[in-house]
Amino acid sequence: MLGTLPLREVTEQAHEAAEKSLLPPRHQRVDGAARVAFGPAGLSDLYQKAPCRLLFPDIETGDFPQAVSITTSGGLTGGDRVVLDISIEPGACATVSTQAAEKLYRVLPDDPAIHIETRINIAEGGRCEWLAQEAILFDRSQVRRHLHAHLAADARLLAVETIVFGRAAMGEVYAEGLIHDEWRIWRSDELIWADALHIDGKFAEIAAQPFCLGPARALATMVYAGADAADHLPLAREMSDGCATCFGELLLVRLIDADSRLLRSRVMRAASALRAATLGLPDRLPAVWYC
Repeated sequence: MLGTLPLREVTEQAHEAAEKSLLPPRHQRVDGAARVAFGPAGLSDLYQKAPCRLLFPDIETGDFPQAVSITTSGGLTGGDRVVLDISIEPGACATVSTQAAEKLYRVLPDDPAIHIETRINIAEGGRCEWLAQEAILFDRSQVRRHLHAHLAADARLLAVETIVFGRAAMGEVYAEGLIHDEWRIWRSDELIWADALHIDGKFAEIAAQPFCLGPARALATMVYAGADAADHLPLAREMSDGCATCFGELLLVRLIDADSRLLRSRVMRAASALRAATLGLPDRLPAVWYC
């Protein structure tokens, strides 16, 4: 006997501990979530689970109440999952933005993809802006991103998202990886727009294919959903060098550029003009975009 355990049991436990020590270390992964709701009087509900946080800056005259989404982990990698729920109650309005560009790092071969989900629900008479700053893809990142928006019959939404394929200013090249970027918008439970970008493999070879990105390394999508969408098509085309179209009550702007900094300037110019025209807001973006 050794202590209070038979020698055989002590030996077996020692063998188990030795085997575990030989296993590769398990990487810590995040599973974050945030939920924010706005009513006619402002913020009405809030939930946060790390690494997702929401901040509420002071607003300037004429702006909607604002929330700023932050990922405190400093970026996302394989197996990480974050979900943001935005709810706009009847007659309410809000602007939700991100604090800065989101860094999406290399994913190890045996790890699942990064999962990012944004859910927006806008009730009767509600108005909402979703102004996401850039998502930067590092080489060999694996990302699945989804934006699902459910709008009541007279609700209005202006949404912006941007993808940057590698930090060219840092001498980095996005050579290969996976990006699945999906949009779904419903109006009164009827699907009115479905869109997905799916690139998997050697990026330069895929981007060079006809009707793909060519030399561009940054892509922005801007959508306005409202009954007056067609009224704003001339402005959208003026602000986007003609890269805008309209079908039904949906206005779509797509911008691409070889230089992500130039694309950001174009996005800010177009979004500023459209938010003023469609939602009656000041023709400038929230202060967090200028930091």
